Amino acid sequence: MSRPPRADGARVTIADVAARAGVSLSTVSRALNGNPTVDSALAEKVRDAAAALDYTASPVARSLVLGRTQTVAVVVPDLGNPTFQAILRGLSRAAAADDYHVLVADSAESVDEERVLATATRRRTDGVILCSPRLPQDELDRLVGGLKPVVLINRSSGDVPSVRADYRSALTAELEHLYAQGHRRIVFLAGVARSVANAARLEAIAEFAAGHHDVEVTEIPCGVDFEAGAAAGPAVRASGATAALAFNDLVAMGLLSAVQADGCRVPADLSIVGFDDIPFARYTSPPLTTAAVPASELGAEAWARMRGLLEGAEPAHPLSLLPELTVRGSTGPAPAP
Repeated sequence: MSRPPRADGARVTIADVAARAGVSLSTVSRALNGNPTVDSALAEKVRDAAAALDYTASPVARSLVLGRTQTVAVVVPDLGNPTFQAILRGLSRAAAADDYHVLVADSAESVDEERVLATATRRRTDGVILCSPRLPQDELDRLVGGLKPVVLINRSSGDVPSVRADYRSALTAELEHLYAQGHRRIVFLAGVARSVANAARLEAIAEFAAGHHDVEVTEIPCGVDFEAGAAAGPAVRASGATAALAFNDLVAMGLLSAVQADGCRVPADLSIVGFDDIPFARYTSPPLTTAAVPASELGAEAWARMRGLLEGAEPAHPLSLLPELTVRGSTGPAPAP
């Protein structure tokens, strides 16, 4: 809302507040920005003058005085992914409650673009949050040193504050669910090779297979979207597997659509498991068994760590949140041999 004009038609300025309160421009600036060096009675006098004139400081001027933009950047690998959207929702709402804005940049799964965006957005903001960055670990370690304050989501680097979902434990829970249902031949539709979340899933599979010698888990390179899952349908059917673990719900939905169109019954012929529990997962036919990632909470926790850094606090300890297995109709007992 614009400020009302003065009697001469000009807009109210900080000089008008200073004149009404009988103080200097610097005193007005310090009082309105909460500087504790200003006498409390004088600060109240300045605030009263500002209120009487309906004066509010320009955001640009405030940024110059505070040396802050009241904005943080968030770099994500794919804005089309509902999980990243949920993380952003939780983060932006938490930041807004602290009078901060969020600048969002999408790297489109490009490491080169991610590197450029991280550096460019940091120059224009008070800090940067990297969500599931795809950079190799050694390069990420070098990059974050020049970005501070910086927070990581689903990655770690030295003492940089981080929050993550425990993908490894969650995928193990999915495997145990399928095993209990009698499935012994399983395929995993892998995501992006450079994704740390994908690596955590592969580690869980290797550990599970090592402890269950009667289980065969085959990896099929796939991707992260609906089209990738649909394209993997023929390979899944040809594998002879009775169950398929998808990298995420979008892949699972693509696979579900493709195999059913080909006459495959889910779960009678093939059980399908997703990951993330995006809003659409419960509305597929049949509803999708998946692991519910607390995405919004991840975003809020990431902001809490960034706020701490901006306030000069010591870096918070890493936080790990466990996704919850959600069993629905897309999984069932393994078909008889």
